[in-house]
Amino acid sequence: MLEIETITNQNQFRRPQVQKDREEWEKIRKDVLDIIEQVQEEGDRALIDLTEKFDGVRLRPEELRVSREEIQGAKSSLDQKILSALKKARDNIFDFHSRQKRDSWSTCVRDGVLIGQKVTPIDRIGIYIPGGKAVYPSTILMIAVPARVAGVGEIAMCTPPGPQGALHPLILAVADMMDIGEIYRVGGAQAIAALALGTETISRVDKIFGPGNRYVEAAKRELFGVVGIDLLAGPSEVVILSDETGNATLIAADMIAQAEHDPDAISIVVTPVEELALGVRAEVERLATLAKRRDIIVSSLEKNARLVVVPSLREALKLVNDIAPEHVEMMVRDPLQMVEHICHAGAIFLGQSTPVAVGDYIGGTNHVLPTGGSARFSSCLGVDDFMKRSSILGYGPQNLEEDGEDILSLAMAEGLFAHAESVSLRLKGLARKDIPEKDRRT
Repeated sequence: MLEIETITNQNQFRRPQVQKDREEWEKIRKDVLDIIEQVQEEGDRALIDLTEKFDGVRLRPEELRVSREEIQGAKSSLDQKILSALKKARDNIFDFHSRQKRDSWSTCVRDGVLIGQKVTPIDRIGIYIPGGKAVYPSTILMIAVPARVAGVGEIAMCTPPGPQGALHPLILAVADMMDIGEIYRVGGAQAIAALALGTETISRVDKIFGPGNRYVEAAKRELFGVVGIDLLAGPSEVVILSDETGNATLIAADMIAQAEHDPDAISIVVTPVEELALGVRAEVERLATLAKRRDIIVSSLEKNARLVVVPSLREALKLVNDIAPEHVEMMVRDPLQMVEHICHAGAIFLGQSTPVAVGDYIGGTNHVLPTGGSARFSSCLGVDDFMKRSSILGYGPQNLEEDGEDILSLAMAEGLFAHAESVSLRLKGLARKDIPEKDRRT
């Protein structure tokens, strides 16, 4: 199933590439543009028609929004053990993200000159939660908790309806746990369009968060600029860095856990120990035959799994940084010391007792992460993604006199003569004492 690649430096490694059919993607884009136009022109009627077309459910306008009674009923139907685990996850996520919050600040850098930064939460966000066979209550927590820490006032959530229009009780229970009372039975590109543009029932939001299929991602791409988006996510990926202390069975188990996401998921092991790579290959083949989602796992492993042997840990670290993966597992002797050398990764997991699943659910760190090498310039989702920063600057008349000639020189050099005149008029007014006394105070 898996070949072992032996390389001498990171330049010889070829990252698994998800094949994109250009014609298929162009068709998706065209379909998405048609959906966006339909929602823009028809509002709620478009959502009802598209929901019937794609989800097989005909809703009445008043059924688009989930009632308070349905939300309350969902909680009572759930196992208390699940609810307890979700509450523990929420508390851990809150603890982690509460340490990220920035405050506004201002200071006088010289007599009369004030500089500062005003930090303000986004007013209203949208969360998209995919439907289908899988259920993603943890993703609601990963988005809603940092939003609440940031101080976001309004959260609207869209998710596709199931049979007879029902939503999974776990989705509703977690939304209620995060005080999200605005939940809509709308999925796909039409949900993104509704959140971005607004309809009679769904008020537009300022920024949209959450994963989705190719239609959802295409809609986010097309509407970016009309609305903010979190990121454009690609296939999920893990790189497992291991030395001679690595456990082949655990490494194989983590590769299989990654592979069960979907056939495009990427699993890579990087090690300077060939014997370990051989052991991992044998364990992957053994464990894959026992897995419940075997077809998806085998497809993913055959297309996108790599066992890479490098000359040294130094070269291994170079390769990890070059890949810039979504997840890095550090199965090495001293992971805390080694983590200092990881510069490009969405999330880093230390030691044999910290598989990615810990971060996915309960550890507190965020599982919304950059993919496809974008960790070179992007970060995990955090409180900053729900905040806006405004710079503050205040000059007194004396400060403008001191800096005026320099401002005029720079404005004239750039050919922005009106910019220069806006300062020149003030300087002339200061010379004539035309500036009102109240504005002259520093």
